Amino acid sequence: MPRMQLYLPDELYELVKARGLPASELFQGAVRAELRRLDLLERTDEYVAKLTREVGVPTPSERKRASAAAARLDPRGTRRAG
Repeated sequence: MPRMQLYLPDELYELVKARGLPASELFQGAVRAELRRLDLLERTDEYVAKLTREVGVPTPSERKRASAAAARLDPRGTRRAG
């Protein structure tokens, strides 16, 4: 297995060590999660581009309706990933 050197700020290093956390496993999990997040964003962009080619760019009123529907589905508000 290849090795990679990782640097942490002193305070973060101390917290990881104080809790006895497995730094290597934490890093691997974080990298996997970030790669998955980036893959999903890329796939979302591809899907939106495909929809735009098929049905065109949404009008301002269509965007407003979509935002209102999203707000009803998620009362915490919509937010962008990334």
